[in-house]
Amino acid sequence: MSRILFLSQWLPFPITNGSKLRIHNLLHSLSEQHAVTLLSFTDRAEAHVGDSLRGVLYRDIHVVPWQSFQPSSRRARLGLFSKIPRSFVATYSPEMANLIGQTLAADKYDLVIASQTTMAGYAPNFSGVPALFEEAELGVYYDQYVRVASAWQRVRYMPTWLKQRNYLASLLGQFQACTVVSEQERNLIKRFAPSRCPIYVVPNFLCLSEYQTPPIAAQPNTLVFTGSFRYFANHDAMVWFLQEILPQIRAQAPDAQLMITGDHANLPLPPSEGVVLKGVVADIRPVVANAWMSIVPLRFGGGTRLKILEAMALRTPVVTTSKGAEGLDARHDEHLLIADTAEDFAAQVIRLLRDSDLRKRLTANAWQLVRDQYDAAVVLPQFLNLVASLAAN
Repeated sequence: MSRILFLSQWLPFPITNGSKLRIHNLLHSLSEQHAVTLLSFTDRAEAHVGDSLRGVLYRDIHVVPWQSFQPSSRRARLGLFSKIPRSFVATYSPEMANLIGQTLAADKYDLVIASQTTMAGYAPNFSGVPALFEEAELGVYYDQYVRVASAWQRVRYMPTWLKQRNYLASLLGQFQACTVVSEQERNLIKRFAPSRCPIYVVPNFLCLSEYQTPPIAAQPNTLVFTGSFRYFANHDAMVWFLQEILPQIRAQAPDAQLMITGDHANLPLPPSEGVVLKGVVADIRPVVANAWMSIVPLRFGGGTRLKILEAMALRTPVVTTSKGAEGLDARHDEHLLIADTAEDFAAQVIRLLRDSDLRKRLTANAWQLVRDQYDAAVVLPQFLNLVASLAAN
C-alpha cells in the first residue's frame, strides 16, 4: 500500500459535474488499494462535507476556499503581463501552496496526483515527490482559438492560446507521467506542448453497476440537457439550441419539452417555450432515464462527455454534435445520432422522437459500448497499474 496525496480543484461531493464524477471514481478506486490524503478547493456550500468524508473514503482530507476567476480583479489584470495564463495567476492560492508543502513535510508520500491544470500549477511545492498530472487538457483552448469568427479575433486570442500551450508544456516537464481522456487530446498535446513526459490515455468511465436504475417509463417527447453553465461550452450549447434548433423542433412537435439541469450560474438564456430549468438535482440518473433523449449540442470543448456516457448507461438515446462525440468510440446511427448544423440537429431529434425502433436500437448498442469500453472494470486497471508503477519508483 502506497501513500498518495491527491490534489483536486473540485471537492467530489456532491457530484454536480463531470469533473467531480471522474475524480470521485478515481479516488474511490485508489482508496481501496492505497492510503489517500485529499487536498481540495471547495466553495462555501460544500465546506461542511470535508469533515464527514474524513476517515471514510480517505485517510485525511483538507479543504481550502476557492476564489473564482474575476477578469476585472487586480491580479487578473496583472496576469495580462505574465507568461502564465491570467486565469491561473488570478486564482493561485498561497494557502493551498502552503498546505501542500506542510502536508508533504509532515509525512512521507510515495506519489502526488494533481488533477487537472489548476492543481498541476502547484508542482513547485511537491518537494521532489514523484507526481502524476491527471487529465491534462489543451483541446478547449485550441477550439477557442481555431473557431473564432474572424481573423481579427484570432489575432486577439493568439497570445492567450500561446500562453496556454507554453504553460502546459512547462508543467508537463515537472511530472513523471500524465493522463488524458482521449487519443485526440494526446495528439494535440504532443503537437502543441511537446515534452518528455509520457502521456497515457485513461478515458472517462462509469461504474456501470451504479446505473442499474429501476425501469422508468420515459415521458414522450421530452429532451434533457445536463451540465453546469459555469463551463462556457455548456452555456454556448444551450444558447445555440434554444435560438436556432428548438423552434424547428417545436414547429413539428409542439409538445416537445426540454429540461435543463445543472448550475445555471445566473447566465441568461433566450426566451423559449417548452423549457424547464431544473437547476442542480441531487441525483441526475432518474431525470435522464425519464427523458426520451439526451441532447448534447456542444460546439466547443475538449476531453470526452461523461453526460453522454451517463445517458448511454441509462439507456437514453443521444443526439449530439461531432464535437460532443469527440473522443468516444461511438458511431453515428449505431450508438447515437450526430448533427453539426441547426437544421440537421433538429431533423435528427424529430427522427428520434418519431421512431421507437431507432430509439431501442441506439440504446441497446450504446449500453453495450459503455459495458465493453467505458466501465470502471475495464478502464481502472490501467490507471491503477500506472499509479503503482510511479509510486514504486
